[in-house]
Amino acid sequence: MSSLVKPLPALYAVYVLRSTVRRGSIYVGSTPNPPRRLRQHNGEAKGGAARTSRNNLRPWEMIVLVSGFPSSIAALKFEWALNNPHLTLHIPKEERITVATRRKKNGLPRRPQHSLASVIPNLHLLTSVSSFSRWPLNLHFFSQDAYEAWGGWSETRKTPVRAGLKVLTDFGPSAEGLATTTSWGIHSLPLDYAPMKEYVEKARNMVSFERQGQCIHCHGEMASNQGLYALCPNDGCEAMGHLDCWSRHGLANDDDPTAILPNSCQCPACSGEIRWGDMIKELSLRTRGAAAVEKLLKKKRQRRVEKDS
Repeated sequence: MSSLVKPLPALYAVYVLRSTVRRGSIYVGSTPNPPRRLRQHNGEAKGGAARTSRNNLRPWEMIVLVSGFPSSIAALKFEWALNNPHLTLHIPKEERITVATRRKKNGLPRRPQHSLASVIPNLHLLTSVSSFSRWPLNLHFFSQDAYEAWGGWSETRKTPVRAGLKVLTDFGPSAEGLATTTSWGIHSLPLDYAPMKEYVEKARNMVSFERQGQCIHCHGEMASNQGLYALCPNDGCEAMGHLDCWSRHGLANDDDPTAILPNSCQCPACSGEIRWGDMIKELSLRTRGAAAVEKLLKKKRQRRVEKDS
């Protein structure tokens, strides 16, 4: 299937690796499956990368991860910018933090070596530039010192962390709770659409039984299969409306008059907060991912227990 007609991915992430042996060694990559990718980097599964294959740097750990990208191409674009902050055109020249001081034999600027002190400021910068500031990104920290570096850098900036960016932490069990069997960090990240199951089921039921009715905004009739109708994701709310009506509603009070896409909006029916990316992910899954919806909502068969005769 062409990437142009696929639903928004359940997960595609850009991650930051750090060597547990040489903590100054940093690697940036992207993947739809962080646990599998980490195993590859550590030589526990086929794959990985040449730069992480040296045994004297293994094992690696994922300390930061950015999720919420609308496609694999979008994630790769962000990854390239984070790997090449001295070159990327997504960073305005006057805001550039990382500058190349050496050149390759071909005359091109040599990429400065990554460090936690350089990656964190560039993450802060890239999540706020116009190219990425409207994407529904989540920033996950799995390392206390990386999170503290983020907080320290953010406090020195004139501009706050951009609206709509979710900053999440999961540092794992305490020393006393090392024996816990609960998954944490990258191993607790959902790799499929399971967290959206109730929302997806609500939308399918409304559309299947043609209960969309009138647009919550313009009150116009929403004929079945004749438009893009977005649904409020909040529990118990069935407010549905034309996609462009939702967009105008979300942009009405936006601080940026040039914005095309909202970051969030308030549902006029339930007054709950709606993250634009959450609503669009469900809509893309409903209109482009029929097979994924069927798989998500398929009820498991109960095994028949044969009674002894």
